[in-house]
Amino acid sequence: MRADAARNLDAVLQTGARLLAQDPGTSIAAIAAAAGVDRRTVYRRFRTREALMAAVHTAKLDACEQVLAQARLTEAPVAVALHRYAEGIITVSRRWPVDLQQVEDEAAAARLHWLIEQLDAFLARAVREGFIRPGLPDRWARSLLVHLTNIASHEMSELAPAQGADMVAQSLFTGLGPT
Repeated sequence: MRADAARNLDAVLQTGARLLAQDPGTSIAAIAAAAGVDRRTVYRRFRTREALMAAVHTAKLDACEQVLAQARLTEAPVAVALHRYAEGIITVSRRWPVDLQQVEDEAAAARLHWLIEQLDAFLARAVREGFIRPGLPDRWARSLLVHLTNIASHEMSELAPAQGADMVAQSLFTGLGPT
């Protein structure tokens, strides 16, 4: 792909992510205008808004998988892995603000399920290693982690990703830590 075509695609995907997160009914023409490209450019690549949304979901899933790999959830010390994960996910969520719970494609849903399984395994490890107290309801720690990273990503956008990750880790470990 030519460099200008790659830039245009990235602009369309990021603009689409932002506008579709705000209003799922945003037209392709509005996305194209906001991205600074002709709507025909977008339509050549994406025939429908749903196809564009699927591509945005794929881009966000790619970025999330990269964050999980870089966080080294199974190898790095728990506190370090959590901080790396939170910092990376805050960055990804700001760049790709769409909700992955809305994926409709089976392959994307399977990828999302895999990501969730990785987080659950990591949080089970955090329980085993004494960072999170045992006996919490299923999915409690993961749900809290997801909400905390969303707060840091979108409601506390003045925080740098590293600062947001500090707050996420402190809140999770203080709130769910051993009593």
